[in-house]
Amino acid sequence: MAEYRRILLDGEPVSTLRDGDELVTDDGERISIGEARHLAPTEPSKIIAVHLNYGSRVDEFMTKLPPAPTYFHKPTTALNSHMGDVIRPQRCKYLNFEGEIAIVIGETAFNISRDDAPHHIAGYSIANDYGLHDFRDTDAGSMLRVKGSDTLCPIGPGLVDDWDFHDKDIQTTVNGERAQTGNTSEMAWDMHYLVADIARTITLLPGDVILSGTPAGSRPVEPGDVVTVEVGGLGALTNTIVHGEIEVRPEIGAQPSDSEEVLSTALGGDWEFRGIRAPRPANTTKPE
Repeated sequence: MAEYRRILLDGEPVSTLRDGDELVTDDGERISIGEARHLAPTEPSKIIAVHLNYGSRVDEFMTKLPPAPTYFHKPTTALNSHMGDVIRPQRCKYLNFEGEIAIVIGETAFNISRDDAPHHIAGYSIANDYGLHDFRDTDAGSMLRVKGSDTLCPIGPGLVDDWDFHDKDIQTTVNGERAQTGNTSEMAWDMHYLVADIARTITLLPGDVILSGTPAGSRPVEPGDVVTVEVGGLGALTNTIVHGEIEVRPEIGAQPSDSEEVLSTALGGDWEFRGIRAPRPANTTKPE
């Protein structure tokens, strides 16, 4: 396996190869990993994410998987990097982490078989599919503002090729405390399935990203929290939560909410049974 990282060097994006604790440029320059300013390891034309895939997440929400995976789209402006700040906008309270594995496309893929999918994958990285659940009541299905707001898609620290995704542990910690654990053996649909499924009707281009789902345990984090996602063989992706300097404008559009839909997603499907209750908004029912 080889690990490639993109960094900012002398104001320009540069591709490097990891060699122990150093990153080596094409012309042989060496930069300490600790001193490098990381960029996301890919420049995608699109970022596609699966809704539910890990068995523990399905159980947490007391639901059932659909017969086939469903997806949503994160704008490329949400892209972030290892050690990048993740912004929680003013007046928002429910910014949740979701540790995931990112699939990065290497060769254009369209109408390919599942068996052919590996030949179209450049490698894998770590992602944190943050969700701003204050807007969970809006953009039904697409979750545009929930999952697509700026900085909510850190990917990194690098891209690892020839990585075997089978039976790999994934863990998220918040300020050093374990908050989320899982294993890729829980996945209903593996990496090759997801690539082939999406490519039936959508052309996947080199650099494009597919986020493959998260296990149970996603919860809100606060400004100042340091969140790290670790995956066996892919390393660790770390980000810090910060206060947004800009207020979500109150005079237009849907506003941040404390509805039952918001709470049941942000705090886990069993939030009512853990003594965390909120008034039920009029004319709504608890989601199945």
